[in-house]
Amino acid sequence: MNNMKQKLLCLILYIIMSPSYYATVSAGENTIIDLETNKPIPNAKIFLPRENYSTYTNEDGSFVLDARIDGQTIMSVEKDGYRPYSMTIDKSTAAKPMVMSIEKSKVEDIVLNSEILHLGDDNFSANSANSGEFKVKSIGPFYTKTFKMTADALTRMNYLVIGSIIGVDTKMARSMGQNKVVHSYASPAEIFFNGNKISEIQLNGDGQRIKLPNNLIRPDNINEITIKAGKNLMQTAYIDYDDIEIMNMSIQTE
Repeated sequence: MNNMKQKLLCLILYIIMSPSYYATVSAGENTIIDLETNKPIPNAKIFLPRENYSTYTNEDGSFVLDARIDGQTIMSVEKDGYRPYSMTIDKSTAAKPMVMSIEKSKVEDIVLNSEILHLGDDNFSANSANSGEFKVKSIGPFYTKTFKMTADALTRMNYLVIGSIIGVDTKMARSMGQNKVVHSYASPAEIFFNGNKISEIQLNGDGQRIKLPNNLIRPDNINEITIKAGKNLMQTAYIDYDDIEIMNMSIQTE
């Protein structure tokens, strides 16, 4: 019996004294790593637009969020040579160590916009999805960006990637518990490529990817992406646009 107790005590001491990665990470400490190599990335910029807060990773890729986070908010990671990255976090997420992988950019990638863009009419309910995070004025009900694509794009798969989107009040978003609007819902935001509708945005979320049909690409010429905000389908007296905010838009190839 005593022998069993001694073995159990030795096992407990071994577990307590054994080094581990998680034991060295303090509460609230986070890490940015390279997706391919899993190596830490130093001097990456961490930005919380809602809080107007920014910080940088240390040499070991770690950083601490010294910002007050109440509801959901968008966090962006920026580093030269890497694709734009953002994710929606909240108080619970920020209280735990986060390990985020970012991917090296490709020569063919095109960054359309890395800022937060507010589409709509600045007329929204407090129950709207993530409305508490809206910090910038609306630029109107749609956003258009032109860019050039080479003929090589026709040999690859090309995607419009939206880092993060909040504020979508569609029926599907309501059914998923993403907003608290009871008596109305909006049509989805629409994505147009060179004048052709190619997709809709039904839900809030991060890393949404929309394939660009190769037959619509204008090689070695100007191409155009347009995002149109949805409309409140229960409002008939006037046009009431669904206010949404998007961040980190790029064209990425595979």
